[in-house]
Amino acid sequence: MRQSTSSILALAVVGAVKVGAHQGCGGQEIAKRNLGMMDVGVEGLYVADGSTDAPTECAYYSYPPVTAAKSQFPTIWEIASLVPGDAEAAAVFAQVQAKVNATVGAVRMKGTPNGDFSAFTPTYNASDTDCWWTYKECQSPPSPPTSFVVLLTDSATQRPTGTTPKHPNLPADIIDLPEPRSLGIGFDDGPNCSHNAFYGFLRANEQQATMFYIGSNVMDWPLQAQDAIADGHQIAIHTWSHNYMTALTTEQAFAELWYTRKAIQLVTGVTPLSWRPPFGDIDDRIRTIAQALNLTSILWQSDSDDWRINTGTPPVTSAQIDANYQNLINGVNNGTYDKRGTIMLTHELNNFTMSEAIKWYPMLKAAFGKLVPIASAYNLTHPYAEGNISYPDFGGNSAAAVSSSTSVSASASGTGASATGTMKTSVAAGSGTAASSAGSAQPTPTAARAKSAAFKSSASTTQLMGTIVGGFAVLSWFC
Repeated sequence: MRQSTSSILALAVVGAVKVGAHQGCGGQEIAKRNLGMMDVGVEGLYVADGSTDAPTECAYYSYPPVTAAKSQFPTIWEIASLVPGDAEAAAVFAQVQAKVNATVGAVRMKGTPNGDFSAFTPTYNASDTDCWWTYKECQSPPSPPTSFVVLLTDSATQRPTGTTPKHPNLPADIIDLPEPRSLGIGFDDGPNCSHNAFYGFLRANEQQATMFYIGSNVMDWPLQAQDAIADGHQIAIHTWSHNYMTALTTEQAFAELWYTRKAIQLVTGVTPLSWRPPFGDIDDRIRTIAQALNLTSILWQSDSDDWRINTGTPPVTSAQIDANYQNLINGVNNGTYDKRGTIMLTHELNNFTMSEAIKWYPMLKAAFGKLVPIASAYNLTHPYAEGNISYPDFGGNSAAAVSSSTSVSASASGTGASATGTMKTSVAAGSGTAASSAGSAQPTPTAARAKSAAFKSSASTTQLMGTIVGGFAVLSWFC
């Protein structure tokens, strides 16, 4: 599946009011994403399992399982909605809609899908009745927490470490880590077609991360998505089309999550139990939808702003982004993270963002000591609905060695993920994804990587996605 060149080249820059939760992402997005096309630098690193030449990596190919299933999915890069005739999705959505109605009632849609809140924000209750993270990170005085109390409250200072929803019985968002002086490492917006060198760097350093994948990218670049499983990364959901979720209808928001999860399962064989809203745009209505789908919401505390390079007036410089990384390290040195660790927002978006991650990795590792995927940080040793796939805990132990840990609830009606990741039967699973707690089988990296390499070498088409200018795709999405 492939975007047309004409759609890639169509700019749609829209003006909007900036919002606090994700500085600079206030509707200044470009219409469609064609991620990647790496440039000099990262491209030069040796990767044993594939080319690091950007045009070669990003040569268009047809992957039969995706081609055969494309009618079961929304159009890529368009806002998702229920696919006509998808009885399973319709049945689950009916349950989700009923839960939304019962939990949050008449929480309104906000702004436009591209992030223009200029007409909505003046009408919004300043007390932040919906715990709208984009508004002011849900920082108004919270109601008593109803879940995640042990995990997300510092016992010594009672410092809130996750947003507390305003409506009852909704789990808080994860924004930091329970272990002091630790950093949750993850990258948004993948899979990037030209990520071989970047993933090779992580592999050489035996570093796993949480990869927040966009459904449309997974369908565009399925073999690149398989790289994450082969290398032991945690895969999480980053929606189907990367729009502002609070601006979507309940059906659209549901479909953005449902079909991304379905695409990831089709391509990689795993069904994620966590997600990150694009731009951090989440409120209690969206939390309810995610909860009903058994998805834990993961946000962040610090924003690298790496996606902003050369955007804005005046353009954001690499020095400014370097300063954001340095400020994070300064926080370690001044004791900011002596009680709890943190999460920084970074991206698998283009050559610059991946190069920045490589450049700063040794310094972050030296400062924090422990860089871990979010699943490991919370001892979520089964981060997928498939309970026979294990993942290391914070100490690097396998699931079989984990005897006890703190609960991480992310479910509707009391069914969902625990700290060991065992998913009980719920509306979240969908057919074919109900988990079994038996076993602790690991993915087989060598076999998976060999399979992907073999398929890539046999691909007969060479057409590139988009137009390359100076090593970059003409258009890239942000955040």
